[in-house]
Amino acid sequence: MTGKKEGRGFRPLADTTSDLLDPVLRKRAGINLSLIQSWEDIVGANVGQSSRPLKIMWPRRLHENDPFQPATLVIACEGFAAMRMQHETGEIINRVNGFLGFAAIGRIKIEQKPLTGKQERRLRKPVDIPPSQARKIEGQTSVIEDDGLRGALERLGRSIAASKLKNKR
Repeated sequence: MTGKKEGRGFRPLADTTSDLLDPVLRKRAGINLSLIQSWEDIVGANVGQSSRPLKIMWPRRLHENDPFQPATLVIACEGFAAMRMQHETGEIINRVNGFLGFAAIGRIKIEQKPLTGKQERRLRKPVDIPPSQARKIEGQTSVIEDDGLRGALERLGRSIAASKLKNKR
């Protein structure tokens, strides 16, 4: 034993920044970092590349006994994508609510404006897992015809497998 405490050591910068940014985003915009980071996976590449969630506006409750009312998701959108998004509003609401785990969003407000700080789409480096698990995931997703969906599910499977390995250590 080297005297090093278990669980200490270097952490990825993304983990540290997420811990710092999530409370700020939640307080200022009612939104969390995972929704922003997963936006393209939630709404699809066509809409996701030309839009981004800005904030979630929760209705005011005058009394604590007032019933729950879903929020409005404000989305910044570029050009023609605003029209596409308007036609797909119901599907987008369902997908976002599925991601959040409850019926949080009831409507979408689209703000048509250029996206500042737009970055090139970067594919994340595949997570390192044992080759046997990687082959198992690829085998399970091989029947999926859509390349984008298959890739997203493979990344999800690799992340889950890696987190399980991390938790066992």
